Amino acid sequence: MRPLPSCRRKTRGISLGLFALCLAAARCLQSQGVSLYIPQSTINATVEQDILFSVEYSCHGVPTIEWTYTSNWGVQKIVQWKPGTQANISQSHQDRVCTFDNGSLQLFSVGVRDSGYYVITVTERLGSSQFGTIVLHVSEILYEDLHLVAVFLAFLTAVAAVLISFLWVCNKCAYKFQRKRRHKLKESATEEIELQDVEC
Repeated sequence: MRPLPSCRRKTRGISLGLFALCLAAARCLQSQGVSLYIPQSTINATVEQDILFSVEYSCHGVPTIEWTYTSNWGVQKIVQWKPGTQANISQSHQDRVCTFDNGSLQLFSVGVRDSGYYVITVTERLGSSQFGTIVLHVSEILYEDLHLVAVFLAFLTAVAAVLISFLWVCNKCAYKFQRKRRHKLKESATEEIELQDVEC
C-alpha cells in the first residue's frame, strides 16, 4: 500500500519545521557568544600580598584566555592559554602567576609597581570575544612607617633623659660651687672684721 499524498506533505512539513527549529536554536546559541562575569572589579592590597583576580566566563567550545597589564609604564602581556593546556606566561611574570580553567589569575607577592589595570580577554574559536577590567591598587604597609616613628621617639626620649641627667648634675655642681664660694666669702668677711677689731 502506498501512503496517501497528504501524509507525505505532513512528514516533509515536520522535517522542515524541525530543521528550522534547530537552525533557530543554533543562531540563538551563536548570537550569545562569550559572557564574562567579574565579581570584584577593584582590589586594594598591600605589598607582598597574593592576589586572586577572580572571573568566570561562559561560551561554546574552548576559548583562548589572555591577561594583560596596563599602567603608567605601558602595556604588558602577562599570560595566554586555553583551558586544559599549558599556559604561555611572559618572562616578566614567569614565577609569579597561576592560571585557573575558569579564567581566574593569581598573582603572587605583589609590589607597588603592580598597581594598574588588569584586562582579561576571552576569545571564542568562532571569533567573538569579551573583555573585562580589574583595577589593582597596591600600597605599602604602614606598620613599617610606624616602626620607624616608634624608634625615632625612643631615640628622642633617650636623648632627653641624658640631657635631663646632665642638667641635674650641672645644677648640683653649681649649687656646691656657690656654697663653697659663700663659705669663703663669709670667712674672708669674718677675717676682715677681726683685723679691723685688732687694729682698733
